[in-house]
Amino acid sequence: MKIDGQPFRTIWEKADEPGVIQIIDQRHLPHQLMIENLRRLSDFAKAIKDMHVRGAPLIGATAAYGLYSAMLEAPADKRRLPKYIRKAADTLLQTRPTAVNLAYAIRYSLQKIDTQADLEGKTAAALQAARDITEESVEHCRLIGQHGLPLIEAISKRKNGAPVNILTHCNAGWIACIDHGTATAPIYAAHDAGIPVHVWVDETRPRNQGARITAFELLQHGVPHTVIADNTGGHLMQHGQVDLAIVGSDRTTRQGDVANKIGTYLKALAAKDNGVPFYVALPSSTFDFEVVDGVLEIPIEERSADEVRYIQGMRNGKVFKVLLTPVDSPAANYAFDVTPARLVSGLITERGICEATEDSIARMFPEFSLPKTA
Repeated sequence: MKIDGQPFRTIWEKADEPGVIQIIDQRHLPHQLMIENLRRLSDFAKAIKDMHVRGAPLIGATAAYGLYSAMLEAPADKRRLPKYIRKAADTLLQTRPTAVNLAYAIRYSLQKIDTQADLEGKTAAALQAARDITEESVEHCRLIGQHGLPLIEAISKRKNGAPVNILTHCNAGWIACIDHGTATAPIYAAHDAGIPVHVWVDETRPRNQGARITAFELLQHGVPHTVIADNTGGHLMQHGQVDLAIVGSDRTTRQGDVANKIGTYLKALAAKDNGVPFYVALPSSTFDFEVVDGVLEIPIEERSADEVRYIQGMRNGKVFKVLLTPVDSPAANYAFDVTPARLVSGLITERGICEATEDSIARMFPEFSLPKTA
């Protein structure tokens, strides 16, 4: 994807400085494009925890590069090395509890590291694992776009070429991934194919990832869109102004329950009540095949109350943080909610679209299947 005409990914290796990984620091979007250099394990852990990077696929890639960075500083003593690697992995795993791609990336990297005997080999394996995860994410997102495209094409035909109105929530775009995005991939594919689309962009309080980031990347790509307050979606659906809802996922269970940014569940309820198709776009790395009931089993991250109490914006070319609430009012900040599978029309994956049911998911990904639940 491009920013001001220049091709970008969200994470990459610095060309002239081996061992340094560069990211787009998302905290400053849309008003400033800030590139951050990550050099040490602590840099990667902070970037994930404090949301310099966010989005399940990007968190996974960042964690993998973080483990590689840790290997660059690993002790040469073979007796100390296993404990050091485990501690580095745990440091990264503790940064964000909900997005399962983080654990997937660490697990994959550790498997590759364990195949090598010496420190040099382990370090090279960690770097290759991070590259593998990054490129896999790009290809999976591209394929999600191709598999989701027919959904938009079919609606466009029914509307005789009138714009297809698509509702999104949070940012499941290329900035949350490496390229293409998950929920946005079919939108970009349709737009690039000449199909008229229009995107309703939920602001997505409290961090406003929709208003700040989704709107930014759609604008950069020339996709028509309108930013709306989070509570507007139901009204638009009631009046026939939403043809399709597509959201992303931070963790999806083997039965099809979906953990995504807080507010997703309410959009799914409104979509069900108004007969609007509600799809979730996700790569296979976002499935958690060991979890059955998402509402009961998925840990929901609770973040700082200040994210609710304050808002960031620009005035006269300068970015400010402004207090919204009474100084002494407490606030709660649940970062995710779980949408039950019964509200999901289908799951758009890199292998195709399946129903949000255990049987359908198992047929799509048989290699991950566990004994069927009762």
